[in-house]
Amino acid sequence: MGNERVSVFSTDNRAEVPIYPLDVFFLTDAGKTEIHGGATRLPAEALEVLVMLDGKQTVGDLEQAIPNVPAANLRNLLRSLLAANLVRAATLAEAGGVEVDFDAFFKAAADADPSSPAVEKSADREAVYGAPELERNGYYVSIARQAVKARVPAAGDKLLALVVEDDPDMAALIQRLLGRDTLTVIVCAKREEVLARLRQKPSPDVVLLDLQLPDLNGFDLLQKLKTHPQLKLMPVVVVTADAKPESVMRGLALGADGYITKPFDHAALVRGVNAVLGH
Repeated sequence: MGNERVSVFSTDNRAEVPIYPLDVFFLTDAGKTEIHGGATRLPAEALEVLVMLDGKQTVGDLEQAIPNVPAANLRNLLRSLLAANLVRAATLAEAGGVEVDFDAFFKAAADADPSSPAVEKSADREAVYGAPELERNGYYVSIARQAVKARVPAAGDKLLALVVEDDPDMAALIQRLLGRDTLTVIVCAKREEVLARLRQKPSPDVVLLDLQLPDLNGFDLLQKLKTHPQLKLMPVVVVTADAKPESVMRGLALGADGYITKPFDHAALVRGVNAVLGH
């Protein structure tokens, strides 16, 4: 793909490839690189679909799991990913092993009527049927959107990274890895520390955010950062042990610029942070 972004809802590919609810798609090697390689230029919707397809889902599963994207747009997005060689259609042998919850599928189809008050909008919806299998087998994600423009230090000669992490060993590791580069690293472990630092100037150039903190919900903080008038453009990379695909999708939907699961490859973490900083 080079540096080109996938055309998400292009009018050029809307009718060429028929896509049906029980169709199954798999990631190509290029598609796997986008969500496991540490740097990507794909938009959030495309990343959500690739994360889901990494768990062997049907098109119907995708439509249930990503209700914020209309079904027609989702199928157009699949066509774009096919054209970009990021996904491929399953063979008959591969497709034969997929189990489909027909009751849930047809209920979702009924709920998809925009006039229906039963349409589920919550980001907490349990959407991924294959999640238990993925958890058993282990699931590693290293996603970081490549910034179009490089960030420059607000003060001094180094960019500032805020690490929100309550595990002292993990915090020390991240601080050591990032401190080798052109970053000044500050670690906060508690809610009041995080809020106090965010009120100070200069603002961090990047935030590395653990989701599982004793007195702070990482998803809530991510949402607040991405809706804050002054802080919404500050890149946030989620660094967490929560590797459930629905959590990855939720983080991306809330605006995370990266999602890296623990335990992580040291080089991948540095590469991902550099990507969101535009370096």
